[in-house]
Order: sequence, then C-alpha cells, then structure tokens
Amino acid sequence: MCAVPYCCQWATPELAADLIAGRATLADDPNWAASGALEQAEYLEWANHVCGMACLRMILLHRDGSAPPLLALARRSLSYGAYVRQDDERIKGLVYAPFVRYVGEQFALQAAVQVDMTAEQLPALLTEWHYIIASVHPSIRQPLQTPPQRGGHLVLITAAPAGQLQFHNPSGDRPETQENVTVSPETFGRFFAGRVITVK
Repeated sequence: MCAVPYCCQWATPELAADLIAGRATLADDPNWAASGALEQAEYLEWANHVCGMACLRMILLHRDGSAPPLLALARRSLSYGAYVRQDDERIKGLVYAPFVRYVGEQFALQAAVQVDMTAEQLPALLTEWHYIIASVHPSIRQPLQTPPQRGGHLVLITAAPAGQLQFHNPSGDRPETQENVTVSPETFGRFFAGRVITVK
C-alpha cells in the first residue's frame, strides 16, 4: 500500500515550530480556512485540540484518497460526545469511546479502545490492526527529553520496522519530528500513557 499521508493539526505545518515556541499565534496562520473552520474564531478555538482528528484524517486519506478537513471532522464528532465542554467552557477531548462510535458509524472504520498497554506491546498489536492512535506527551517531538507526565497528545503509529515504532505526529515542529518519526519502544514508552485506539 502507499505511504500514509501526513496531516498537521495546524493549517500551516511550516508554522508549527513558531507556534510551539510562542513566536507566533494561531491568529498568524494565513491558511486557517484550509482547516475547514467556518470562521477564524473557530480555528483559534479548536486548532490546538484536534490532534485526534488529524490522526483520523490521515487514516481516511490513506484508505480513501480524500478526507474532510479537520474542523469538519471535529464538528461531525460533537453529536457523539467525542469532545465536551467543561464548566469553564474549555474543550475536553478526544473522548475515546464516543470517538470509536463516531468513526464506526460515519466512516465504517472498526476501532477499539485498548488500555494498560506497554510500548513494547505495540508492534505486535499493529499486526492485528492497520493503525494505532496513541496517547503520548506532546514533548515526544524532543525524544531526548524526560516529559513531566505521560499522555495529553495523540500520534498515529503506522508501522513497526524491525521492532521500532514509526509514527506521524500532528504537532511535530519540523519535518523530521512530523512524518515517519521512528523511535525505539523504550523511548516511546517514556511519553506513552498506555492508552490507544486501534483502527482497521
């Protein structure tokens, strides 16, 4: 099969490093409309929360050759409860079980939530499923770091060459931390929260 296409959670992948470092804000993104946002305010509210939708979009692009924009995917998921508003109006999500229902009903994808996983188990899991959406700390873009905690961000594992883990990171800050990032299970495990959504 062809390689899994890459999708950044921000409309301008080249702006990622500046956004992460605080040298730019989402309001500086000239391509915000490409996200599928109906207006810039919607992009400003959602762009930092759609790593899971970026993973879904990559899967759909790989399977179908086309996919709805990120914010269109996010809006369609709301009736399933894949994202919820907290009391202070902040967005909470991705919520896994509703997401599984969403992708099953809307896109005929078979998906399941798996918990208490170790990074060492993921290569074998990938032989049963086509894709793994994994919860990691966003600082995985700097794999030599020790993260303050595990989880909080989603990446798409697409392959396990020679027992390594290869993934696309929707919030990578440069090409080598965005597409086809390859690390050992040991390194991945330092960032990994033990929770995944398997998809086929």
